[in-house]
Amino acid sequence: MYKKVVVLGGGTGISYLLRGLKDFPVDITAVITVSDNGSSTGKLRREFNTPAVGDIRKVITNLSGIDEPIKKMMEYRFNTSSDLNGHAVGNLILTSMLEITGSLKESIACLSKLLDVKHKVLPISEDSNLVLMGIEEDGTIVEGEEQITKAHRKFERICYKEEPKVLNEVITAIKEADLVIFSMGSLYTSILPNVICKSVKEALNETKAPIMYLCNAVTQPGETDNFTVGDHVELINKYLDKRKVDAVVASNTKIDKRIAEKYETEEQKDPVKVDYEKLEKLDVELIESDLIIIEDNVLRHDSLKLSTIIFSYLMRG
Repeated sequence: MYKKVVVLGGGTGISYLLRGLKDFPVDITAVITVSDNGSSTGKLRREFNTPAVGDIRKVITNLSGIDEPIKKMMEYRFNTSSDLNGHAVGNLILTSMLEITGSLKESIACLSKLLDVKHKVLPISEDSNLVLMGIEEDGTIVEGEEQITKAHRKFERICYKEEPKVLNEVITAIKEADLVIFSMGSLYTSILPNVICKSVKEALNETKAPIMYLCNAVTQPGETDNFTVGDHVELINKYLDKRKVDAVVASNTKIDKRIAEKYETEEQKDPVKVDYEKLEKLDVELIESDLIIIEDNVLRHDSLKLSTIIFSYLMRG
């Protein structure tokens, strides 16, 4: 019987991880945040009053065992002067399925069957009106995931406007897991939106599974400027209840100077440094490796290497 891995996240990070992990002998449940309110997803949320589907689309596409042209179709965005402009085909399919079934969970199951997805994909919640909020030190509130990202600020607290009703299947999966993974991705808008749910915290308190965090390779402008690996772990721990991060996977790749300068000047992003002393104080196991590759001038985690590390960690027990 395969070991059970629950991966929580959103955005591009979790998609890249699952692209490699799907080929290992593990049973994956991917839990995706649904509070995005930008781009094609945001338009569809406003028009059809639905949860965010964009990150779910990316995950389904990357978990799919179907031919590459179909995957490209799912990710294709219309470039036109009509209302279709900017919409991803996969977002429209998921929204149409949601209109038909009345359930995002069922819509995902239907599309997963169609695209030969062997693992389970779940939204953190079916709530259509989830609003993520960032609260600054002076009490200023920034509402909306897109607005939080664009604010480029450090927030004192991240929370929801209203507590989400987390799917029972998500809670069960966490409690029964052999390993819980917080994927790489934006701390404020991809990781914490899953962690801040009360019922998720309670499930993490109850599960016997270790918690692993896959640390970002670069900082997020305004949000995590000058953050080390230890700072990332410390921030996640602040939002957890009794449980803390047990292991962190970090890259020690020496990034090409030209690429590093491009990130620094064009995107105000710097490589995340490993701070051994702080990690020791936090009592977290550090697993470091040469994990970063360059694809089309963009830094990416090597999905196969990352998945090998995860599988090796799982097989210890």
